[in-house]
Amino acid sequence: MNLKSFFYLQRSDRRVLLFFVLFIVISLGTLVFLGSHMTETELANEDSLVQKSNLPHFNKLTKVGEYESYENGKQLFSFDPNTATPQQLKQLGLAPYQVRNIMKYRSKGGVFRSPMDFARLYGLTRKQFRELEPYITIGDDYAPASTLASVKAYIARKAADKEAAHEAYEAFRASNTYKAYKEYDRDTVRYPLKLKVGEHVNLTIADTTMLKKIPGIGSGWARAIVNYGKRLGGYVAVGQLLELDGFPEEALPYFSVVHPHTEKLNLNTLTLAQLRRHPYINFYQARAICDYRRLKGKITSLSQLHLLKDFPAEAIERLRPYIEL
Repeated sequence: MNLKSFFYLQRSDRRVLLFFVLFIVISLGTLVFLGSHMTETELANEDSLVQKSNLPHFNKLTKVGEYESYENGKQLFSFDPNTATPQQLKQLGLAPYQVRNIMKYRSKGGVFRSPMDFARLYGLTRKQFRELEPYITIGDDYAPASTLASVKAYIARKAADKEAAHEAYEAFRASNTYKAYKEYDRDTVRYPLKLKVGEHVNLTIADTTMLKKIPGIGSGWARAIVNYGKRLGGYVAVGQLLELDGFPEEALPYFSVVHPHTEKLNLNTLTLAQLRRHPYINFYQARAICDYRRLKGKITSLSQLHLLKDFPAEAIERLRPYIEL
């Protein structure tokens, strides 16, 4: 095998080799071109930063939230947060979102009445407020109306009149006229005069107005006493009031029963339902009376009830004032 045959390539192999060589040349050229271009860009950026650093009003790069901004040309001067324009607020060093918050607060009718009100601005830092506080000037039109001389005089006059009226009322309460007024010139329907010790109310004829004069008896107890008297058919003894659950015993000395009059029950004509409505007759007693009438005829004497096991002697005696035969 000679050297010439060793380097001999077929036509298809030569094409592949030529394509491979061209690809390598193009790739190297691209890398050289991009490298030189990036170097020029970096130099340009460095020159730009150097130029900006030499500007008279450039201070530093600050970050507010997620946004970066340059503090350019910040100036401090007297301003009223109620009237300052957005441009003036930005010139004071406030961020755009802080300016928007001030404008939104004012558009909704908000008023800064003191530097402390401005301190509540959302997003305002302590450093910003300490820098701006000496320059905050609230206009007279936005000061509280109570600071006006005429309003102060009106408030002082009203306070003096109120004090004079209070002194006059206290003097009236200390006088005998007030005591007489409290004693006789009062709403006796809502606030009735109470009975004194030794005075009584007759249960036979008493209504709610009379009952409310008794110490310890109000509207609720007065209605309960009248309603229970109607169910009984009339009171015959003061002690019957104790049959009301929770009745105040200290009120008993103020009651009396004079000439009692009761509604009578006819044991021979009333039905079971009518009999059991009386507080002194329960269901079993009413049924026993009806069974006795059905089996043995009319009841002519209360002694006949002794034959019924549901009627002990004390139950019969309690019923006696209300029975009619």
